[in-house]
Amino acid sequence: MQEAEGKLFEISQQNMKKDYTQINPVIAQAYELMQKAAARTDGLSGLESGYNALDKITSGWQNSDLIIVAARPAMGKTAFVLSMARNMAVKFKHPVALFSLEMSNVQLVNRLISDVCEIPGEKIKSGQLAAYEWQQLDYKLKELIDSPLYVDDTPSLSVFELRTKARRLVREHGVKIIIVDYLQLMNASGMSYGNRQEEVSTISRSLKGLAKELNIPIVALSQLNRGVENREGIEGKRPQLSDLRESGAIEQDADMVCFIHRPEYYKIYQDDRGNDLRGMAEIIIAKHRNGATGDILLRFKAEYARFQNIEDNTIISLPNEGTVRSSRMNAGSDESPLPF
Repeated sequence: MQEAEGKLFEISQQNMKKDYTQINPVIAQAYELMQKAAARTDGLSGLESGYNALDKITSGWQNSDLIIVAARPAMGKTAFVLSMARNMAVKFKHPVALFSLEMSNVQLVNRLISDVCEIPGEKIKSGQLAAYEWQQLDYKLKELIDSPLYVDDTPSLSVFELRTKARRLVREHGVKIIIVDYLQLMNASGMSYGNRQEEVSTISRSLKGLAKELNIPIVALSQLNRGVENREGIEGKRPQLSDLRESGAIEQDADMVCFIHRPEYYKIYQDDRGNDLRGMAEIIIAKHRNGATGDILLRFKAEYARFQNIEDNTIISLPNEGTVRSSRMNAGSDESPLPF
């Protein structure tokens, strides 16, 4: 069945791939993409996330990329991708597929309603809305109803099931990006593994392969281990690549690794320069295979479980006093190791 699904997808796309190709048509394709990017007024070559400062660094989510968004529990991983999915599907009309292994479809939609309608989540759950909030809901909800957003809450989703569903979503609905919440809740069924680390490695490798096959970005959420909790101070609480849970293969397979860090969660309310950190979230781009790394600031509205742009969307200073770092993947063997 898996082979049949693959063949059906390839035929529908009229894109039966060879094992090799002469470089000339590839150069033409790359040049055409450059021209399209140059013609865009926003300066992006990929899909807009709706987070302006993030898009400036990434140039948008790129086709065939596997993007890992990782954080400790309660940092807002699901809120981050839900706000992003809302941006992409409602504002930019990009078809988005969201696979939630942790929350039900109704729970996801309740969060989206809270975000879009600016009504606190507790009120959405209880139904205790004021008259003006019911009016607000009726007015705003149409944006969500008409959006090309597809949700799937299959628990313990396997790699095979995801591949089958993703192919159909791309073929039938033109889905441009897939979001998985979250990687460690998936399973690689049909094979025997010596330990969980090997299974997670297979899952991350399969997600990267699927992104390449479908030629769309896949964003997968991931848990971090407890290393962050055992470190002290402002810098100590910032996530590192070594904190990725269960497998170093996640770091290897990913084209980009982003961390969500909210200092306020650790009762850190100011940085070392005296800037107010309450309600702020750092998005730390720790790995970027085809571009620069760096840190950006977003605002986190806890009552709506929403991440949004701050007024100036500036890239904040990094620990090494820079604002953007070169990609680690671009560093030559004779260069000093980069500080992440």
